Amino acid sequence: MADKNTVFQQKLTLNVRGTLLDLSKPKIMGILNLTPDSFYDGGRNNSLENALRKTEQLVSEGADLIDLGAYSSRPGAEHISEEVEFERMIPVIRAIAKEFPKALLSVDTFRSGIARAAIGEGADMINDISAGAMDDAMFRTIAELKVPYILMHMRGTPQTMASETNYTDLIVELAQYFAEKIHKLKELGVKDLIIDPGFGFAKTLEQNYELLGKLEHLKITGHPVLAALSRKSMVYKLLETDAEHALNGTTVANTIALMNGANILRVHDVLAAKEAVKIVEQVASSIKRI
Repeated sequence: MADKNTVFQQKLTLNVRGTLLDLSKPKIMGILNLTPDSFYDGGRNNSLENALRKTEQLVSEGADLIDLGAYSSRPGAEHISEEVEFERMIPVIRAIAKEFPKALLSVDTFRSGIARAAIGEGADMINDISAGAMDDAMFRTIAELKVPYILMHMRGTPQTMASETNYTDLIVELAQYFAEKIHKLKELGVKDLIIDPGFGFAKTLEQNYELLGKLEHLKITGHPVLAALSRKSMVYKLLETDAEHALNGTTVANTIALMNGANILRVHDVLAAKEAVKIVEQVASSIKRI
């Protein structure tokens, strides 16, 4: 987020159903898990009433985007069918679109069928942990839907990724990975892309912190960067605590991500993240005036 000279020009607007979302000021994406087994809040929102109550909280706290997920991607999570994911996801999207028509909804799915159904029910963008690797039809679907697409770095699947952490040069390999994916998407006409380096996905604790420290290097992709650090094991294992007590550590990590160029923070705790943005922006503004 700091004002540093760079030869790389980042695209800092997204076309969301004809309206431009300006990412020159970092945005907060609130997490709405609809699963019974997510690592932090599994089971808390997997009823329609609870999901709507959580949405109301996220909106009232100032979330710029809400990311709905019905497939748990924690390490070793159970693989569920597309039918189960659909049954968890689609009724909630319908209800939120009706009750909170101004809310911008992101759908966390790697399945093109779920993506198509979700956008049809009122969702605004797709957040794919596999960047098209787990569904060959995803890239073509995004091109047809003409919606913003978040592509994340991961090796393997949530069931296998913990064993796929051997890198020669982590940052170089991530940059190459995104360059290849972005090239394919642009050939299909997709313009509105966000990259997510995948903290906690096929990366050791040490690699996660290397990535956090070098996050700014991913500006080379030319696209906004999303940082999803909230209450993850890279935070609570380092601090020898658990996800429930990892808010302070998460805020520190989010602050570092902002200072290293993150444009979107994906979080469980919206208010704390907005405070981090406000402080980092004030620091950046003060430096500019000197």
